Amino acid sequence: MLPMQFKKFTVFLILSFFLLLSNAFSAPLVKGIYLTQSTMEDTPYLNYLIQHSKEVGINTFIVDLERPSTRYHNNISLLKKNNITYVVRIIMFPGGGTKTQVRTPAYWQKKYDLVQQAVDWGADQVQLDYIRYNTLQPGSSQNAKDIHQIIQWYKQRLASQKVPLQLDIFGIASFGPSIYIGQDIQLFSSSADVICPMVYPSHFEPFRKHAVTPYDTVYSALSAIKEQFPDDKVPFKLYPYIELSNYRYSLSHDQRLKYIVAQIRAAEDAGADGWYVWSPNNEYDNLFHVLETNQMK
Repeated sequence: MLPMQFKKFTVFLILSFFLLLSNAFSAPLVKGIYLTQSTMEDTPYLNYLIQHSKEVGINTFIVDLERPSTRYHNNISLLKKNNITYVVRIIMFPGGGTKTQVRTPAYWQKKYDLVQQAVDWGADQVQLDYIRYNTLQPGSSQNAKDIHQIIQWYKQRLASQKVPLQLDIFGIASFGPSIYIGQDIQLFSSSADVICPMVYPSHFEPFRKHAVTPYDTVYSALSAIKEQFPDDKVPFKLYPYIELSNYRYSLSHDQRLKYIVAQIRAAEDAGADGWYVWSPNNEYDNLFHVLETNQMK
C-alpha cells in the first residue's frame, strides 16, 4: 500500500505545482479608467483616483495628451510609483477625418509628435481614438484601407520601440466593417496589439431598448467580434470600453449601479482580456462603489 500511496501523493504534488504555476503566469484582467489631460494635471484629484483605483483593482489609466505640459509630465511619476499602467490616448482626427487629412502623411506626423513625446515620458502603450473617417464620407471599401495605412505607419514606428498599439473602434464595427467611417476589425487585426470597441449601450439603436439591456448589448457586440475570426480566437487583446451612465436615457442611482455591473459582467463573460470605463467628466465614485462592495459576484 505504501508505494501506491506514495504514487498518489506524488501525482497530487505534481498537479498542485502545475496549478500554482498556471495561476502565477495567468495575466490578470486589465481594468482601466479614462482621464482627460486636465484631470492628469490636477494633482490632488489624480491622487484621489489613484488611491481608490488601487483599492478596487483598477490597474490602468488611459490619459489624453493634447499638448505637452510640465505638470502632466511630472504626474506620470505618480502613476509609475503606484504601478498603474499609463496608456496615452491620442485623438487622431477630431470628429473623424476628411479625405485630405486621412491621406496627408504630414498630418499623421503632427499627431505622431505627441505620441513620441508620451513614449519618451514613459507611456506603456499608445491608444489612437477617432482613427476613422467622419460620418459624412461616402461609403467605400477603400475607406478602411486608407485608415489601415495610417495604422500600419504608426505600428511600424511603435514596434521598433516595443510599444504596443491600441485602437478605439466604434461599437457598430463589432458586427462587421463600417464602409463609411472606414473601420474594419479583421483588416486592422494584423496591425493592432489591442482593439478597444466602444460598446456603449447609448450608441446603439433603438437606444431605449439597449439602455435597459446593457448586458445583452455588450455581450452580443463582443461575441460578434470573436465570430469574425476562426474558432473565435482573436489575434489581439480585447479591452472593450463601457460607460458609467447612459446620456440618452435617464437612470436612477440604483439603476446606474446595476448598469455598470451588467456591462462589466458582459465583458468578462464574453472572454475579454479586460475592460476600460469611460466617464467624460472623470467621476468614478459609482464604479469604485460597485467594485468595493463586490457587486460583481
